[in-house]
Amino acid sequence: MTILLFGITKDIVGSSSLSMPVAKSLKLKTVGELKSYLGSTYPELNRLSSLAVAVNNSYAADDVAINNFDEIALIPPVSGG
Repeated sequence: MTILLFGITKDIVGSSSLSMPVAKSLKLKTVGELKSYLGSTYPELNRLSSLAVAVNNSYAADDVAINNFDEIALIPPVSGG
């Protein structure tokens, strides 16, 4: 499973993408489980006011199923002027 990181999520993790080990990604069944795992691995992610997740280029709620072949994107809150 490939996880693409943007904005502050990229800064928190220290990379623009993550490759989840197959053994771990097979245990994560939903977007919510993935967010919980990432929050425990990178606690600073929990401090974001919001964190949208896209699965295969579509925004996904926490109950959306994921699998090892999905492309996941973490989309942090954005601001602009």
